[in-house]
Amino acid sequence: MRARALATALLLGLAAWARGGQAPGEVRVLAVAPAEVAAWDARVASLLRSGDLRPRQLRADPLVPGRQHQRLEQAFRGVPVFGGEIVRQGDGRGAVSLFGALHEGIDLDTRPSLSPDQARASVERGLGARVGRREVPELLVLPERGGYALVYRLKAWTGADLRWCFVDARTGALRLTLGALRTDAAVGLGRGVLNQLQKVSAQGQAGAFVLSDALRPPSLRTYDMDGDLARTVDVLLGDVELVDSDLARDADNDWTGDGAAVDAHAYAGFVYDYYFKRHGRRGLDDADIGIRSLVHPARRGDERFYTQSLIGLFYTNAFYAGNGLMVYGEGGLVSQGREWDFVAGGLDVVGHELTHGVTDFSSRLIYRDESGALDEAFSDIMGTSLEFFFQPPGDGLLQADYRLGEDVIRPGGLRSMADPQAYGDPDHVSKARFLGSDIDGGGVHTNSAIASHAFYLAVEGGRNRTSGRTVRGVGGERRDQIEKAFYRAFVFLLPPSADFHTARATTLQSARDLYGPGSDAARAIAEAWTAVGVP
Repeated sequence: MRARALATALLLGLAAWARGGQAPGEVRVLAVAPAEVAAWDARVASLLRSGDLRPRQLRADPLVPGRQHQRLEQAFRGVPVFGGEIVRQGDGRGAVSLFGALHEGIDLDTRPSLSPDQARASVERGLGARVGRREVPELLVLPERGGYALVYRLKAWTGADLRWCFVDARTGALRLTLGALRTDAAVGLGRGVLNQLQKVSAQGQAGAFVLSDALRPPSLRTYDMDGDLARTVDVLLGDVELVDSDLARDADNDWTGDGAAVDAHAYAGFVYDYYFKRHGRRGLDDADIGIRSLVHPARRGDERFYTQSLIGLFYTNAFYAGNGLMVYGEGGLVSQGREWDFVAGGLDVVGHELTHGVTDFSSRLIYRDESGALDEAFSDIMGTSLEFFFQPPGDGLLQADYRLGEDVIRPGGLRSMADPQAYGDPDHVSKARFLGSDIDGGGVHTNSAIASHAFYLAVEGGRNRTSGRTVRGVGGERRDQIEKAFYRAFVFLLPPSADFHTARATTLQSARDLYGPGSDAARAIAEAWTAVGVP
């Protein structure tokens, strides 16, 4: 980024600040007032002409007619700057709002000393990790606390986790790692994990039926890994391709013997239907990318052969692995006083994990600290919203509530949006716990409760236990207003490095765009963020 251009932007004094722990040259952009919007829009136009910004994505707004959202990524001498992005909302006449983060003061030689193959070797040697044969390292500028570094980014299997590795393009040193997994035709009938009757869309193949949905626009396919953990890892690395013989299959289309496969397949369809009917979105990428669901990644009873890390990944977990690939844990054991069933049996779990795919194809929130907590919060919010869309409200099995994973992780599930403190999670920013990037991405699952509790308060209302502030929610009968405001903000307005302040600004902007500045939805969202300590 040219220093003069960003220095001029700083002199404008337009809603920009740097948060502790970030690169010293980071400039935050929150432009909603007309004068701020006009000034930043002019600056963005200049940066586009110079090549310091370049278009990444353009989407029409399905909820507000005539609006469109453009994502512009920052580049320095043609190399993308990790996390540098501006999101510009327009109405056909001009810009309506701009949010994002840019980086100034970059002074790097963008010619790497190492080749991509040498970067791969550095990861394999330094971490003892395995890099997939098809993995292509990407050259990036990485903002750091002390400045900037030229790095290669590539994905590697550590033996217990799949991680993004950022390798210094000159020395081969490992500068950063981030989690690459987001954890936590014919119609047949089957029984799900909880013995509920489910319809499944299947296709005939070689005298049997396989779980391949031909009734919805995207390809929805469910694969049975038959407990072969080594093959599952090969699939995650891209070294092995899934084939038709891996599809879950049944002889007579009466799917009564495998509840995990039934629920994974049926609920993937539910997720597609929710996003299309509620938000006008066509799948994870809004272009009907296929969803591949993997069940039985490991075998019940074999957990005694594995480390706690592998058990935590393939038994007591579910995760989105990118590019429409989902993996559902096998369960079948007790962990921390809770019994884990087949994880695919939780509708909110399936919705949570596939929403990570929506994030990957939209805001691409960086999976650490506050931006990572927002990523997790959005998945909790959408997973819970799915429950209320398809299930009756209540406290029992297969009923909608504000707990996460309660149907398959018993008793109680993992988190509560209504009362985060009951599960040991913060309900206010004053209680946020940043654990260090090597532990849960800096606390992304714990701190997510702050934003998801704000969503709960905006819908249902109530009193925040820490601040004592009371929020007048819009009520369950108008839940869709808060869902749409949060969805639209997280998908169209948030930049990758967003923090809680940016989330407040974008959800408020979204509610005002949808329902008006003086609407109950805008008021409830403002009160909710204030109650959780985000002014």
